[in-house]
Amino acid sequence: MDARKTGKNAKLTVGDKSWEFPVLGGSIGPEVVDISKLYGQTGMFTYDPGFTSTASCESKITYIDGDQGILLYRGYPIEQLAEHGDFLETCYLLLYGELPNKTQKSDFDYRITRHTMVHEQMARFFQGFRRDAHPMAVMVACVGALSAFYHDSTDISDPHQRMVASMRMIAKIPTLAAMVYKYSIGQPFVYPKNELDYASNFLRMCFSVPCEEYKLNPVLARALDRIFILHADHEQNASTSTVRLAGSSGANPFACIAAGIACLWGPAHGGANEAALQMLMEIGSVDRIPEFIRRAKDKNDSFRLMGFGHRVYKNYDPRAKIMQKTCHDVLAEVGHKNDPLLQVAMELERIALHDDYFVEKKLYPNIDFYSGITLKAMGFPTSMFTVLFALARTVGWIGQWREMIEDPEQRIGRPRQLFTGAPRRDYTDIAKRK
Repeated sequence: MDARKTGKNAKLTVGDKSWEFPVLGGSIGPEVVDISKLYGQTGMFTYDPGFTSTASCESKITYIDGDQGILLYRGYPIEQLAEHGDFLETCYLLLYGELPNKTQKSDFDYRITRHTMVHEQMARFFQGFRRDAHPMAVMVACVGALSAFYHDSTDISDPHQRMVASMRMIAKIPTLAAMVYKYSIGQPFVYPKNELDYASNFLRMCFSVPCEEYKLNPVLARALDRIFILHADHEQNASTSTVRLAGSSGANPFACIAAGIACLWGPAHGGANEAALQMLMEIGSVDRIPEFIRRAKDKNDSFRLMGFGHRVYKNYDPRAKIMQKTCHDVLAEVGHKNDPLLQVAMELERIALHDDYFVEKKLYPNIDFYSGITLKAMGFPTSMFTVLFALARTVGWIGQWREMIEDPEQRIGRPRQLFTGAPRRDYTDIAKRK
């Protein structure tokens, strides 16, 4: 369903002049005022820092109702997809709009599995980085460099090449992410294995070594697969908007995804789960929680509770509920059920759901609150958390990028500004300047 005209108009009055703009409606969610002709008709722009009240595009992929705590991928609740499906099924859904039948699923899994190898010369790239380079810095460089190796899938005007590029990135980014991790700890790279599923393959590439047989843990593999589903897409967030903006210029898909990874690196976006874990470690034990709660409520204290509240969700983050259960499953499996960090997390959650201060401000635990503990228990260092986020979000970025490329209304992104600098002035010779 495309955007429809509601038959209603919004009236803008400035002084003694008035203009009317059509109101459009989608399948669900708020109606929007179409101001695409605002500047042409009025000579004015709107002012919306952070674009929090602006719909930047029309999309059929992901829908969020922040007030109700709802997240839908192509209409399907995130809870159902995480409980009953797997990540590659979710990838197919985000890319093609429908859940695959058995034949389609088998074909899609086959194509992804057999694209997991990266060009052997990519291994040489890593020798140019310091061993202590941040994994996200290496990911940005390596993903951007994929366009130098796969020239046959950079023509964005060719639907077949767009499809091939999509498959390649979903398949190869886990391999690159595992290589980034192995390089950082000085271990040899591990090649992917075609007989393994997506999450199991990634765990093996990260944690196996050549000198012994790696034993896969199905509980951890399923937990990681569920984490990937929860992070696969999240509407027009900062990194997705970055991918769309980069793509609007006609940049190749590998460059666009690299731009998304760079944006995700920010601590206010993809780095939030790392910050939440560091906060729990700083608190350390349940008996110290009252002290930090007091600090969180003190406007003059710089301390902030990380992993609480969300820019969009004004209710309980639906992903956090699934992540909480996944966290318990993983900690029980690896013998960390009594982990002091989890005890701190659970008490913080209890307080946040009952304390008037948090309830009034709607500071509910979000997905980052639990995902950091879970990934740590699996054996990943904090520096890899955002890399795993980027791995999962790649399919969402690709789906959004493809939708934008195929949109006949698509134009190069060009936000405007409210200029507050110096007005026009004439150049003064240096000898006459005061």
